[in-house]
Amino acid sequence: MTQDPQFFTVAEFTTESGRVLPEARLAYRTFGSPRAPRGAVLVPSHFMAGSADNDFIIGEGLALDPAEFFVIATELLGNGVSSSPSNTPPPFDGPRFPVTTIRDTVELIRRLLVEELGVEHLAAVVGFSMGAMQAFQLAVSAPGFADRVVALAGTARCYSHGVARLEGQLAALFADPAFAHGEYEQQPAIGLGAFGTVWAAWLYSQQWWRDELWREADPEATFESTMAEFRDGFLPGADANDVVLHCRTWQRHDVGTTPGFDGDTAAALTSIDVPVLVMPGATDLYFPVGDAELEARSIPRATFLPIPSLWGHPAGAGATPADAAFVNNVVRRFLAGEPTREVEEPAALPTA
Repeated sequence: MTQDPQFFTVAEFTTESGRVLPEARLAYRTFGSPRAPRGAVLVPSHFMAGSADNDFIIGEGLALDPAEFFVIATELLGNGVSSSPSNTPPPFDGPRFPVTTIRDTVELIRRLLVEELGVEHLAAVVGFSMGAMQAFQLAVSAPGFADRVVALAGTARCYSHGVARLEGQLAALFADPAFAHGEYEQQPAIGLGAFGTVWAAWLYSQQWWRDELWREADPEATFESTMAEFRDGFLPGADANDVVLHCRTWQRHDVGTTPGFDGDTAAALTSIDVPVLVMPGATDLYFPVGDAELEARSIPRATFLPIPSLWGHPAGAGATPADAAFVNNVVRRFLAGEPTREVEEPAALPTA
């Protein structure tokens, strides 16, 4: 996935907040042919990620094989490539950029598909983390536009515990005087390092840390080197205002606040009348399995199948070969309309 992204631009784009961006730019990549035999699949991006960051599931022999599907991978507003605080000219530069919502991005995606790519219908939408938020939102905002929905390690709203966690991470960033309320001249390195340090504690399961599973990726790694990587190398090249925007977008999301549902998350989920695969990470601390299970109960045609992994949130993006194999096998079967529970699971999670 080395090709440069393409851009879809909308002039005078009105955000949910009522602010009007003179130009809203959505970055995307496509894989395969528009005439692919099994139709088009949308893959929206996750936190501070790009459209090339889906190679765990897009590729030859994977669940989203471009020989079978026309895959459109999009980039969330605020990621530094699509319209963001860091790349928008005054008067919407830096901290003056409006807090865009998941629905803002989903509306741009819908217009990209229909107006630019001529895609009137999707075989599926498949999203990880904040990408799953977009997948749920598309299903609610555009009923029937996608035949199937796959939510990997993500929920349809950010619950209060998630809001609190993100506030803690933001507080670590804001505590750096160099942040200067977003008016910095150079990136607030200490604050971004503090943000990454807090992020580390939530990313993996408690047992991941106890069992020192960082050694699976690097046998020479230590606790100290692992923490240093988060402190010094977290989101390399990221802009602090972009990071803040993604946190605010995450915190504010709830499909229940879609017009017509009066803040009722369950009612919005009940309106989804296509098969939905809900695949939380069994040990995810960002989008806890209990939240995902609660939502699945409101979706009429939901399949609920946690990913059996100690790798916490990244399990949804194939953090290990076993995680990637499990996710791809389940998603492949789901998209084919086959039973998903026949997939052989990895060894049971240890409990000691």
